[in-house]
Amino acid sequence: MHIGDWNETPSLLFSTELPTDGTVTVHALQAPGQGGWLAGASGDSEANLDSGPVQENVMPGIQPPPEGDLIPEPVPGCQVTPKYYTWFQETLGHTTAAGLMAFTGSGKATARHLPDQQGRKRFDGFEHAASTSVQDISHELLGTTYAGTDHVFRLNGPRVEAFSGVDASLFGSLTEGRVEEYRAVVHTTRHTRPLLAWDEKWGGPVSVHADGSVLAIRLLPGQGRARR
Repeated sequence: MHIGDWNETPSLLFSTELPTDGTVTVHALQAPGQGGWLAGASGDSEANLDSGPVQENVMPGIQPPPEGDLIPEPVPGCQVTPKYYTWFQETLGHTTAAGLMAFTGSGKATARHLPDQQGRKRFDGFEHAASTSVQDISHELLGTTYAGTDHVFRLNGPRVEAFSGVDASLFGSLTEGRVEEYRAVVHTTRHTRPLLAWDEKWGGPVSVHADGSVLAIRLLPGQGRARR
């Protein structure tokens, strides 16, 4: 993965070999470039994360600079050139939003942040009540309301409920496509997260991440302490 012009990536470059037999090999190469900020010539970003996702067909390959009149063949890899900086920033923002919405179980909210090449059709059409006005898949955890989805499974015998979701106010921003607003709020409140605590009302541990997502787990009611 190479971001910027040739030799302008200002960090380590990693390459991983996944052989069919033998061990996994990771190569690390120091890149002394001075780039790194995904900004235009003026130094400012033109990305608008509230705009819809854009599908680009970027050809694979990292292009070495010309050698006189000769243009070398691209080397294997993926290169994000300055031409695609804005698109790349917006894609990263939308992909993050889509991941959070998938974590809540909201198919339509996930699909709105993905182009077809990232599987939009896989999520479009499926929905749950938490993204409508009903909001019946939500819980108040550690004093904050979260919208999401829950699953029941067995853990070494006892039946366990797991709830995954996102802060309800942030959930509303992302379902309506206000990614810029979501990022601003998360950045402002980053000092209050992450958080890991036991919620007596919920009846189990609750883990809140810096991005506003939550994972909570508890034994289903009716199971005695002996089984616990």
